[in-house]
Amino acid sequence: MVTENTIPAEESQPTLKRAIGPKLLYFFVIGDILGTGVYALTGSVAGKVGGALWLPFLVAFLVAFLTAFAYLELVGKYPRAAGAALYTNRAFRKPFLTFVVAFAVMCSGITSASAAARAFGATYLPAAFDIEVSGFVIALVAVAFVALLALVNFIGVAHSVKANVVLTLIELAGLAIIIGVGVYAVAGGEGEPSRLTEVNTADTSWLLAITAATSLAFFAMVGFEDSVNMAEEIKEPSRIFPKALLSGMATAALIYVLVAITSSLLVSASELADAESGALLLVIGIGAPDFPIWLFEWIGMFAVINSALINMLMASRLLYGMANERILPRVFGTVHPFRRTPWVSILVTSGIAAVLVATAGEDGVSKLGGTTALLLLCVFAVVNISVLVLRRESVEHRHFRAPTWTPIVGGILCGYLAFPWLSGRPASDYVIAVVLVGLGILLWFVNWFYLRSKGEQVEEFDPQALKD
Repeated sequence: MVTENTIPAEESQPTLKRAIGPKLLYFFVIGDILGTGVYALTGSVAGKVGGALWLPFLVAFLVAFLTAFAYLELVGKYPRAAGAALYTNRAFRKPFLTFVVAFAVMCSGITSASAAARAFGATYLPAAFDIEVSGFVIALVAVAFVALLALVNFIGVAHSVKANVVLTLIELAGLAIIIGVGVYAVAGGEGEPSRLTEVNTADTSWLLAITAATSLAFFAMVGFEDSVNMAEEIKEPSRIFPKALLSGMATAALIYVLVAITSSLLVSASELADAESGALLLVIGIGAPDFPIWLFEWIGMFAVINSALINMLMASRLLYGMANERILPRVFGTVHPFRRTPWVSILVTSGIAAVLVATAGEDGVSKLGGTTALLLLCVFAVVNISVLVLRRESVEHRHFRAPTWTPIVGGILCGYLAFPWLSGRPASDYVIAVVLVGLGILLWFVNWFYLRSKGEQVEEFDPQALKD
């Protein structure tokens, strides 16, 4: 029998090298948060909230920050990679619920990569090569982009934390350019400060406008939970992880708020909304007409490529892990004999992404980004509940303990931003999320009936095996 203070059998095996210190982890957190969200959704958020563009990003940060406290307690208490699936399993011991959480995380990776693919085809590739494209061509380019990601994923990618530092610095450079342009323009007498307090209440209340914008802006704050998967490779995780996670999130939030303030000062909300995923390019064009905008176009293109690749890698590996644990058909766990990559799971996740980017429509970036935020808000609500349930378990080592009010408030806010009518998010977010998770549940039942017909049944599985 295994108790909370017994060393599990898997821990008697060789463990991962703990090579990540506070600085590397700090940059890893920032790098995971920065990316497609701010580069592609600034215009869409402005369309929902108006000139007070900074407010939804700030509120989204506060919701994510509260949820981070739950992750801090759990990763300190159970310093192993796995994240939400592990915590859900430990708290509720319901394999089906654990599966739904894991599948929702996988779907969020697919929708996030799909949003990046649409931004790539609609904005950054055409801008980088100075060409105009139609809606059909955008969809075609986005599908080709997904196919290229699948090829890279199939060939195999050696992704390291140190490489992530380089990628983070490049993405930071692009956002620093935006902030620098804002400082330059305001110093020259440009900008309209009155826009910063304008809330779009044309066809809704101010609360619903802010909530709807926050529900979308939350997409820009997701990613921090990926750092939980590095727990086994962090030096002294109980000591280092809290400070690195919270400071990394605060840095990313500060950058987002400064970018949002700059955008609103220089460009009206209606113009930002019309520019959609090209809003930041418009900000540079107005704030610094002589700036070599091609530089930002290429940085932006690189940012969405990097975000999409990381998310598709995560999604395919998570599907592979679920197949290996026999909670989904084993065919998804097939590994290519030469490349040693999970080619069937890569093909399936890429196929789903291709369908999403081809059918998302003109507002595809906003729609897919909103679905990503919805899926993860539901997962975060479960994690906030899990930390309270797991208070009944004790461990011998010291670890961070979140103030009890933080998971309670964090769970309520996550639920509020995910709930229909209250959140102000469009119906399309729920339709895409339900279809994707419903597909997973269907596969789960097909696999369950198949195993049962063979006299087998999966009552328990190892959530740690699901990590990307």
